[in-house]
Amino acid sequence: MSETKEIYKNLGIDEDVYRLGETICSNLKERFDSIDKIAEYNQLKVLQAMQKAKVSEACLYGTTGYGYNDIGRDTLEEVYANVFHTEAALVRPQITCGTHALALALMSNLRPGDEVLSPVGKPYDTLEEVIGIRPSKGSLAEYGITYSQVDLLSDGSFDYDKIKASINEKTKLVTIQRSKGYEPRKTLSVERIGQLIAFIKDIRPDIICMVDNCYGEFVETIEPGDVGADMVVGSLIKNPGGGLAPIGGYIAGKKECIENAAYRLTSPGLGKEVGASLGVLPSFFQGLFLAPTVVSSALKGAVFAANMMEHFGFSVIPDGKESRHDIIQAVTFGSKEGVVAFCKGIQAAAPVDSFVVPEPWDMPGYDSQVIMAAGAFVSGSSIELSADGPIKPPYAVYFQGGLTFPHAKFGILKAVQELKNSKVIRL
Repeated sequence: MSETKEIYKNLGIDEDVYRLGETICSNLKERFDSIDKIAEYNQLKVLQAMQKAKVSEACLYGTTGYGYNDIGRDTLEEVYANVFHTEAALVRPQITCGTHALALALMSNLRPGDEVLSPVGKPYDTLEEVIGIRPSKGSLAEYGITYSQVDLLSDGSFDYDKIKASINEKTKLVTIQRSKGYEPRKTLSVERIGQLIAFIKDIRPDIICMVDNCYGEFVETIEPGDVGADMVVGSLIKNPGGGLAPIGGYIAGKKECIENAAYRLTSPGLGKEVGASLGVLPSFFQGLFLAPTVVSSALKGAVFAANMMEHFGFSVIPDGKESRHDIIQAVTFGSKEGVVAFCKGIQAAAPVDSFVVPEPWDMPGYDSQVIMAAGAFVSGSSIELSADGPIKPPYAVYFQGGLTFPHAKFGILKAVQELKNSKVIRL
């Protein structure tokens, strides 16, 4: 349509970039159809979970103070348990972010003398201080909890021999990070996570298997709770919040694990009984309801990004044809200039703060400067169009989000335009 082409032009997209985007989109119709089918299944799954829990208008009102008898909060947690097929769930605005949710799950289910094992390599940067890999006040290490790690093999497969050798009488919990974080590895499918859990449980059935599910919710038709995970942990300002949740995190899993987390979040003796929901319940319920289709938009954006970046010869993980298991698209530029230009393009495509120019900075919790691009309605929401990356070799950027595919598409076109203008690429 000439009108659409004209508005792209007005937004700074030149003829060559626009034509390339249209060509790549036209080649992805079959792939996008398959993403829509997964979204349809997950939409019905969420609807079924809400109907089973008998969500009512009264569930949207919220409470203040202690939050005793908060029907909406309790029903929401039942819905999450239904969605993730677990015994219980803890879903609270008092859980401030994904890192907090993971820290809460770890600290509440580990005791001095226990050991936590990561069989999938180094965890996400912000967990290094939680665990004590990098010293920090209040870390697990300060409480006498030790850490062991087994790296993935060079082909990305699990090193089962080393995992077995690393499990000992102190091993209490295994943490499995589904997404790649700032590592150039493939995201783990739920099926592969299930195989790893089965292997661990065959050695020691009592070991708690926790899955960091951030960025993975509703990408597939099954979740880690379906394949034996004792705890599934994530952030509400990522996939399950659907772009509407203003804060929050969740832990879904075995009843005992969730009770432990609730007692650590509030207080021994109080647990899940307190914690006012204030005014966030409508956004939590509606965000979860919208999440499957929002995630499908982000997935389409990631697939589009992979194909666009491959066109210019950049290394991408996953590649343009691989199956997807989270919403993150990694692109390796090999230079600081490429990372910065890409992020500037994403920022310029935002509905909020589009006029701001992102710069690398010393962000808390990271061991190098990080650049982040996100003009979001919810600050830091990475289900909204965003990109970030550490300023260190191999100089990779991590793109995710997009509440609608047209916005995700525009973001990538704007990033390509900035790369062209900065002479990082040529068309």
